[in-house]
Amino acid sequence: MQPRLAVTDLACRRGDRLLFRGLGFACHEGEAVQVLGDNGVGKSSLLRLCAGLLTPFAGTIVRTGPAALLDERLALDANLPLGRALGFWCGLDGAEPGAAMGPLDLEHLAQVPVRYLSTGQRKRAMMARVLGQKAPLWLLDEPLSGLDEPARALIAGLVAEHCAGGGTAVIASHQPLGLPGLRAIHLRDFAA
Repeated sequence: MQPRLAVTDLACRRGDRLLFRGLGFACHEGEAVQVLGDNGVGKSSLLRLCAGLLTPFAGTIVRTGPAALLDERLALDANLPLGRALGFWCGLDGAEPGAAMGPLDLEHLAQVPVRYLSTGQRKRAMMARVLGQKAPLWLLDEPLSGLDEPARALIAGLVAEHCAGGGTAVIASHQPLGLPGLRAIHLRDFAA
């Protein structure tokens, strides 16, 4: 079976600094990989490379199918109510806003402007955007940061459900996810 994501001999350079080199891994349907490492080691850069937003310094990335990226950038209009802000993206993705908001317990916030959402509510809204994309590959950068325990369990459950349904996830996180069969990649092992 062809991997959904294949990374071969990858190197990443940011400015004058080589963050990592020689990185290789593959993710198939139903698999999840957690990327571990200290701050500044290149976890976010790796996800942006996998999303096609950065160019590798060396090596190759082959991705089959679309990917959904959750990172620190909130791609929602801060002045719009959450329902309308997510509705914009759901319209582009062909998804129902309620279908994306429901699993993340956001319906009661539909009329609240995005700028008034708490950190945890914003993180859940970003995850709703990922759900709405219906992409087989999820690239999640610190999806549990800023969340309380019930919300962390909710996100971990959604990732587990995604993988159980044949999806793939690459997750950069300092926090344990408790997902069955989760593989770990330590970027320190590929430090330049």
